[in-house]
Amino acid sequence: MTMIDGKAIAVRHERIDDAAAGQRIDNYLMRIAKGVPKSHVYRILRSGEVRVNGRRVQQTYRLAEGDEVRIPPLRVAQAERSAPAPAGKPLPVVYEDDALLVIDKPSGKAVHGGSGVSYGVIEQLRVQRPELRMLELAHRLDRETSGLLIVAKKRSALTALHDMMREGRVEKRYLTLVPGRWANALQHVKAPLHKYLTAEGERRVRVSEDGKPAHSVMRLVRRWRDYSLLEVELKTGRTHQIRVHLAHLGFPLCGDDKYGDFALNKRLEAEGLKRMFLHAAMLSFAHPLTGEVLSFEAALPVELQAFLTHLDIQERGHG
Repeated sequence: MTMIDGKAIAVRHERIDDAAAGQRIDNYLMRIAKGVPKSHVYRILRSGEVRVNGRRVQQTYRLAEGDEVRIPPLRVAQAERSAPAPAGKPLPVVYEDDALLVIDKPSGKAVHGGSGVSYGVIEQLRVQRPELRMLELAHRLDRETSGLLIVAKKRSALTALHDMMREGRVEKRYLTLVPGRWANALQHVKAPLHKYLTAEGERRVRVSEDGKPAHSVMRLVRRWRDYSLLEVELKTGRTHQIRVHLAHLGFPLCGDDKYGDFALNKRLEAEGLKRMFLHAAMLSFAHPLTGEVLSFEAALPVELQAFLTHLDIQERGHG
């Protein structure tokens, strides 16, 4: 533990997920440590204070999924320190014990700072809960996605949760609305996904034979004349997996600004759907320390439920 300006700043350990894999270690550090001078990032790399899987690495090292990165306490610029993450509204806690907490993340809130966002859920939680010595994300949700998110409060719980995620022992189910009439009650989608950067430097994903294996299970929940509500179970946790798998099948998510039908999204916005319709609705896993089976559900947010009600009214009108 290191003291900076009278505050205890702990060493961080981050497990690299699919979203960060392939990135150079220097770029990764600059992304997650907003306000830290580049010179300081390169100094801690040269000095060996940053370790990957317990070893020193060069600044050109490319991170691999599953890498464990040790990040020393970082001194941020004075301007950054003077504007910490605001506490904001308390985030809705679905479950909490001494090892972890599960929150119901609102749409539009990033899970962590970086990529043009100064702070996210994890920074906000650390401000709201200063008594907790450790708070680390066990997994990620896209900024636009709402729903259940696991945050670890102990290193042992975090490591166990990462192992469980990698081995597919955490059941994750999402609800999404797509345009068109989905035909099958149950459909397995196995299409490998490849990450790439656009000319503007934005991260995108596409179905490609040279991509990583990805498996989604789609279940039809309900159908309207022009739309279908699906439950999607993730068997793997690739970046943008649900969005890309469904777009590849010709059923882009309603409101998806990356892979969606942009003309349709404009019409949907006029009808009241002003966000991507994707919600992490269910989680089930064995407690990482006790083994007790935990299952959680998060109801659809008000704005998504209101749009389904709008579809019901439209349907009755056409009837």
